Amino acid sequence: MAKQLDYHAMRAIFTRFQQAEPEPKGELEHVNAFTLVVAVALSAQATDVGVNKATRALFAIADTPAKMLALGEERLMDHIKTIGLFRNKARNVIKLSQILHEQYGGQVPSSRAALQSLPGVGRKTANVVLNMWFGQPAQAVDTHIFRVGNRSGICPGRDVDVVERAIEDNVPAEFQHHAHHWLILHGRYICVARKPKCGICPIREWCLYEEKSE
Repeated sequence: MAKQLDYHAMRAIFTRFQQAEPEPKGELEHVNAFTLVVAVALSAQATDVGVNKATRALFAIADTPAKMLALGEERLMDHIKTIGLFRNKARNVIKLSQILHEQYGGQVPSSRAALQSLPGVGRKTANVVLNMWFGQPAQAVDTHIFRVGNRSGICPGRDVDVVERAIEDNVPAEFQHHAHHWLILHGRYICVARKPKCGICPIREWCLYEEKSE
């Protein structure tokens, strides 16, 4: 685990990220806050590509809690059976749809606590929704961010909660909103798990990773 980079290095890194991709977007397809919640919940231990393939037809007919309840668990499973843990995920989606329908008037709540009270919605999912839909500088730490943060010194930490706090504490305020998207994309396409592409890395000069590849 690298040490935490200082303010000047952090500013330089996120300036570089911003220059390369001024408005980074999440790769999960959705049409409203509800479908975003569902898509993120389905993405646990699955790829965004796989989730998108499964949800395109699903969201065309069930884009609200009421419509998802009308669809029912069995038909929902038919749509998402290519996704890992689909039975448990279908059960959670139906349960969260019922709660949203009955307790929130079919609307997705905008607080982390309320979101995390929904079945199948953990802190990471809640943070994605708060960031992508409600525009909050919430940091959703996944395996890519955990790896990048610890390799580079951008946000080192022994668990995801520490990494999340490191982002919040050390990334300059003007970069907070897009910080987790930039880090995810960097981990997905450059700082990959087995052989990071250090030769084309845009932040190589500040990265503290000692085993850089060419």
